[in-house]
Amino acid sequence: MSTNGITIAILPSSKEWLQDHQALLMWLGALSIITLVICILVLPVIVIRMSENHFLDHQTVAGDSHRDRHPLIRLAIQTLKNFFGLILVVAGIAMLALPGQGLLTIFLGLFVMNFPGKRALEILFLRIPGVLRRLNWIRSKADRPPFKLPPR
Repeated sequence: MSTNGITIAILPSSKEWLQDHQALLMWLGALSIITLVICILVLPVIVIRMSENHFLDHQTVAGDSHRDRHPLIRLAIQTLKNFFGLILVVAGIAMLALPGQGLLTIFLGLFVMNFPGKRALEILFLRIPGVLRRLNWIRSKADRPPFKLPPR
């Protein structure tokens, strides 16, 4: 069978699937727009609230802000954060094929989670040309000092 025959055979079933699931696609599109708006609103707040030395302080571990709490409460908070981050990463991966901001959602999920090597991954991401400059631009609009990165 030729490639054209296969393509023609696949298109009608895809078209039928799209017609049968219009409501689902509408909800996914709406969810995509909602997540975009939330990311646009939340990202600057997070960037502004972070310390300028956030990426320099090797003693700071994600989740340390809860160190004064009972160990079970701290464990519960870290578990919920990691679970929420995992959901965002999985949703972001799905959004790579579905409507949505897949990469942004994956990065947000990784930012929320705690895992070994997270700090190195964050710094690697910040060293991508333009990323640190744009984050510092957001900070400058709020009269906050620019982020400091460790030397290479």
